[in-house]
Amino acid sequence: MLAQATAGMPPFAPESGVTLVELHSGGSEQDAPPVDLFLVKPSEQSAANALPVLLWFHGGGFVFGNARESLPFLDAAVRQTGVIGISVQYSLAPEATFPTPIDEGLAALNWIIAHATELGIDPERIALGGQSAGGAFAAALALRSRDEGGPKIAFQLLDIPVTDDRIATPSVTDYADGLLWNTRNAQLSWEAYLGGTGEPVSPYAAPARAEDLTGLPPAFITVNQFDPLRDEGIEYARRLAHANVQTELHMYAGTFHGSSGIALTAAVSLRQNSDLIAALGRAFVTSVPVNDERN
Repeated sequence: MLAQATAGMPPFAPESGVTLVELHSGGSEQDAPPVDLFLVKPSEQSAANALPVLLWFHGGGFVFGNARESLPFLDAAVRQTGVIGISVQYSLAPEATFPTPIDEGLAALNWIIAHATELGIDPERIALGGQSAGGAFAAALALRSRDEGGPKIAFQLLDIPVTDDRIATPSVTDYADGLLWNTRNAQLSWEAYLGGTGEPVSPYAAPARAEDLTGLPPAFITVNQFDPLRDEGIEYARRLAHANVQTELHMYAGTFHGSSGIALTAAVSLRQNSDLIAALGRAFVTSVPVNDERN
């Protein structure tokens, strides 16, 4: 989604108060895939002050986009909540099909935990988040970490998440020709990501396929009103709530899929992004905002 808005723009460079660090993860295990990471952190972080971290996955329908597009959002999150933000450069479909991107996400998660001390990260306060297809990765990684006894995740921040490969909700029909993202795009993106194997779809690919959502981290979920993917986000939130997972759901009136990354200055876009960052701050109430010298 943000790929549309950031095309042709100069590379992101943080202003005073925030530092950007490019990292290359070789994985925490010998067979873990290498992953490029972009870390955004408060410039004046004390070595003794380990901070919460948001591991973030960009949107793009599994097939386009890159980790740099999320840096302005992470910059705002760092400034307003004091967390560390890390954007993951996962491999894109159709060249990389499931489970490659989720394996890369897990490798990134394990790597930042293994290097928590040098990165200034508190491994007990990890949030997973993402926009659209990135939301699918974040939700799936939370499921996989729970099922495999992996790192404990404190929070899920799911912005207009993709969750269901079946593409069969009422909103898919009602908004089949939606702006920016439509039903045909959704079908093609899933075909590219799943690779057309014909095998049963894993919940680590499509989180809506998970039969049991108990024991997952608290979640904050956004959906856009005129979005073919709206109902699958709502349904995932409903099922989390019924599994006794602390869940907050927000729908934004008059919006379309990814509109917050296109109509950047619209009041509703500003509110959606502000709500996401505020939810992150509430999840880690001990965080301290960055002193922003620009104001």
